[in-house]
Amino acid sequence: MSIPTIILIALGLAMDAFAVSVSSGFTARSLKLRHAMRIALFFGGFQAIMPIIGWLAGSRLRGFITGVDHWIAFGLLFAIGVKMIYESRKIGKEKTADPLNLYILFLLAVATSIDALAVGISLSFIDVAIITPSVIIGIVTFVLSFIGVYTGKKFGHFFESRLEVAGGIILIAIGTKILVEHLS
Repeated sequence: MSIPTIILIALGLAMDAFAVSVSSGFTARSLKLRHAMRIALFFGGFQAIMPIIGWLAGSRLRGFITGVDHWIAFGLLFAIGVKMIYESRKIGKEKTADPLNLYILFLLAVATSIDALAVGISLSFIDVAIITPSVIIGIVTFVLSFIGVYTGKKFGHFFESRLEVAGGIILIAIGTKILVEHLS
């Protein structure tokens, strides 16, 4: 898998974390550099770890599903993309209580990285080494989350749902690309 494709996957996955970071920046009362770093580290760290966990799980299943692995990778990426687009359209989305509370931050980081777990499973099915994608996903998420906190502080919720839609479209496109490459 090429680096540009991995970066696109990372951007797609990071949109959830970016949207939550924007929301966190908007709701944080006294935002300091260390707060933005903490949020970015949680989101980036979990986004880097979850694909590895998914890849390990998927690697154990690969022998059973070799003939349909590209369909599964497509299905997972497509489903994640559709889910992101659907959730961006929800009216009255729940707001974060205190994004600087470690327990809440932990839950937000886990919730925004579940998609990365599924992507890790997909990458194992198409036999991609996981370290490089995992590191890129973590770095991209860290940077976007850090920027998102300050964007939220400055601009509020204006970008939030648009970014989730963009992330969903990117993941659907990559899933379709994987399917087309394996069918042709």
